[in-house]
Amino acid sequence: MTLRPYRPDDCPALAALFYQTVHTVNAAHYTPAQLDAWAPAGGPDLAAWDESFRAHLTLIAELDGKLAGFGDMDTACGYLDRLYVHKDFQGRGVATALCGALEQAAAGPVTTHASVTARPFFARRGYRVLRAQQVERRGVRLANYAMEKSADL
Repeated sequence: MTLRPYRPDDCPALAALFYQTVHTVNAAHYTPAQLDAWAPAGGPDLAAWDESFRAHLTLIAELDGKLAGFGDMDTACGYLDRLYVHKDFQGRGVATALCGALEQAAAGPVTTHASVTARPFFARRGYRVLRAQQVERRGVRLANYAMEKSADL
């Protein structure tokens, strides 16, 4: 597996991976309506995503020459924004490698909003739940967890 920095031409592929991951990996914990609200068929605004990826530390994971996952962090405040692994590369250390590299770049504690699906992954990495919450996406409520990992873990 290789990790590399984000390039603007990655954005469409990351949007497709995001959609596929949400609609397959997260399907066990969210309803079809929630999945559609989280990752609509039309996809995210690519210009806004590109701007966000460029403002953050964004890493791409490639495995066997294929896009396996991505993650991004606002290193100024330690907020891990997105961490997604392609459905075909689950359980192969992709999220662990991405998360580890992003955490190392943070100057202090790392926070994230973890899905019900991702909560156990983050808990295994030493994140603690600050609070359970309901967020609204396109008029639909979804459960997730505000989580934090202290800088010394």
